Amino acid sequence: MSSRLRPSLPHLWSLRPLGTVAPREMAAKRLEAAPSQAAGPAAPSVALAFEDPSAFRVKSLGELLRALGVFHLCSFPVLVNNCGKLMSVARAILGKRGFSLFLRPSVYAQFVAGEDEREISQSMEKMSSLGLRPMLAVPIEEDLGESTGEKRYDDNMEAMLECVRMSHSNAWSRDPMMQLKITALLSPELCVKLTTLLSQQKYDLDLLVRAMNGEKISFPGLDEKETAHFLCSLRRLNKIAEASSNKVRVLVDAEYTYMNPALSLVAMAMMKKFNRDGAWIWNTYQCYLKESRSLLLEALRLSRSEGFCLGVKLVRGAYMDKERKLAKQEGRADPIHESWENTNDSYNGSLKVMLDAISQNPQRYRIIVATHNEESVRRAAQGMAELGIDKDGGSVCFGQLLGMCDHVSLTLAQEGYAVYKSVPYGSVDDTLPYLVRRAQENRTVLQGIRKERDLLRQELRRRIRLGLRGGS
Repeated sequence: MSSRLRPSLPHLWSLRPLGTVAPREMAAKRLEAAPSQAAGPAAPSVALAFEDPSAFRVKSLGELLRALGVFHLCSFPVLVNNCGKLMSVARAILGKRGFSLFLRPSVYAQFVAGEDEREISQSMEKMSSLGLRPMLAVPIEEDLGESTGEKRYDDNMEAMLECVRMSHSNAWSRDPMMQLKITALLSPELCVKLTTLLSQQKYDLDLLVRAMNGEKISFPGLDEKETAHFLCSLRRLNKIAEASSNKVRVLVDAEYTYMNPALSLVAMAMMKKFNRDGAWIWNTYQCYLKESRSLLLEALRLSRSEGFCLGVKLVRGAYMDKERKLAKQEGRADPIHESWENTNDSYNGSLKVMLDAISQNPQRYRIIVATHNEESVRRAAQGMAELGIDKDGGSVCFGQLLGMCDHVSLTLAQEGYAVYKSVPYGSVDDTLPYLVRRAQENRTVLQGIRKERDLLRQELRRRIRLGLRGGS
């Protein structure tokens, strides 16, 4: 059958984002939770409480103080909205070294795993001791006007291949995942042009697969230079997929609506080639988009008709402000749901679609419930129990950002669910643009972490009381 995809389709310096606990202490904590887990099969009703500050007992005092400080700063919209400018000014005043000394023990240590493999491994070993799994993310991507040529894209490919190696070769890796930004390997300008072409004609997935295999293909609507770049980019992606297949699950990130159809086209072609016997390449679906449900249903249909496994990263979305601004400037309909409630309904509805598909064929479909929203997490856990989906069977897992939402992540891990943390790594200079973008794109999340701050404060007060009483 023809493969087609439509466009609709210092002390604090050394502290890492998650705390350290002696292995015996962690083992004791897990044994305490064991009786409830060993009592039998999942009950029809699942009660996940994210109200207990004891989830933060695994954090050191320094980490508690750092998290409280960073989250307090993130609660000020003026700081979040202007963090890029403020950091540029600070870097100019302090110099490269002084700026690194300022940022490393604070924001960097909260949200980044480290700079080299030694630091990253230390962070990941601590994470693994807490029952959490890494989803490494190379913080490189491009937007319109930032393209720098084939050499830069080849260098990015090498960085991605190194990420595959680190994800697979270390003892802390268990069913490892990594994130992939296609715009780190394929120019945003070409993604935009492909998106325009896809609105006028269909592209055959087999055409892209043949290009990945090394054939010199001509693509409708692309000139000679664009074709040459597209072929090079597809071969770069092919190398990464070949290196990761049967080792590391590669989650392709979604970006802006003006390039997403092209990104999905490439992701689906990679799935067609590499997902025959398992979901090694995944695509991301942004549920704040009005078309998200139809895109997900089309992906399910395509995976069935083409016979490949489907991996889904389900998110709410992070580009709301820019998407709405662009739509208004261009006189288009707003692609984002009108309300937070509609977005929640979209997310929870798409979640149910995937859980139903997984319950029927858990070997062919996988999902990571990538959200900080507690209600959606509870719905996912409840749906798994009702449909008989194993907590740690591999078909359903959960994901949150490193340094955030630890009360949800740690609670889920303690209850036996598979939980991943999105883990960026690299130098201060390399990760600074990533941190700025994530802060601005997730400003609503950053401003909504009052609960986590409150739980951190409760744990801090508990330790102070114990200290005053001479406890431990």
